[in-house]
Amino acid sequence: MAAPDAVSILIPAYNEGPIVGDVIRTLLAVGPWHEILLVDDGSSDDTAAAAEAAGARVLRHPYNKGNGAAVKTGIRAATGDYIMVIDGDGQHRPDDAQRLVALLGEYDLVVGARAGHTQATGVRRAGNGLLNAFATYMTGRVIPDLTSGFRGARRELLREFLYLIPNGFSTPTTTTLAFIKAGYSVLFVPIEARQRTGSSKIRLARDGTKFLLIILKVVTIFSPMKVFLPVSLGAFTLGVLYAGWTVATSSKIANGSVLLLMFALIVFLVGLVSEQISALRFEGRR
Repeated sequence: MAAPDAVSILIPAYNEGPIVGDVIRTLLAVGPWHEILLVDDGSSDDTAAAAEAAGARVLRHPYNKGNGAAVKTGIRAATGDYIMVIDGDGQHRPDDAQRLVALLGEYDLVVGARAGHTQATGVRRAGNGLLNAFATYMTGRVIPDLTSGFRGARRELLREFLYLIPNGFSTPTTTTLAFIKAGYSVLFVPIEARQRTGSSKIRLARDGTKFLLIILKVVTIFSPMKVFLPVSLGAFTLGVLYAGWTVATSSKIANGSVLLLMFALIVFLVGLVSEQISALRFEGRR
């Protein structure tokens, strides 16, 4: 179990001035944290001033770089043995932070998994459900909430994956997948999220495709055959079926079926090579 005084609370924030002070004060009321670190990602309001007045240590970006960039800045600057990331919009309950911290040490990454009915609109819930299902298939581990920003982990392990974290809204997706595929212990803890203050910066149509690409990117880094093998099998099956149909109807094998079979073989071989490169890349990793 991690003691609160070994935990750095990290709050990435952009234009959260009206609520961030209350978030910090309630966090200070529930635990003797090692520090509360707010990274102001180029806000145009009084986010930084409100955070400092509430008792947080504040770092500022000169312009808006993105949520992921703010998290990376905070991870580099944090001094606690563990880091708990909390959104600055008021949707996470401070007492839940204590619940997650109590499980750190036993687990390398603890994620606050939001109940479905607390996740914004029906369209957003459906989109998150599809992402969760896809990530579950790609990792072989049930993932109830891939995009929750409420999470705690060992600082040294988060620093290990800094190079994977994009600057935009995909830090939760990337860290969850990276920890699972690297073989670290990950736990999802059910939580009740509150209605956020202000409007969400995430847009489903714009960011949903990015999340899918991030899943493919991270899984390809750790387990390339999870991506290449289904494509190879699909092309092989189509090639065999097409060849069977052309033999039955015209007593010959069409060029298209031969191309599909060759494509299947090439993809499979590329997958094997990628799997070996992935293994070599992480040989000797801590």
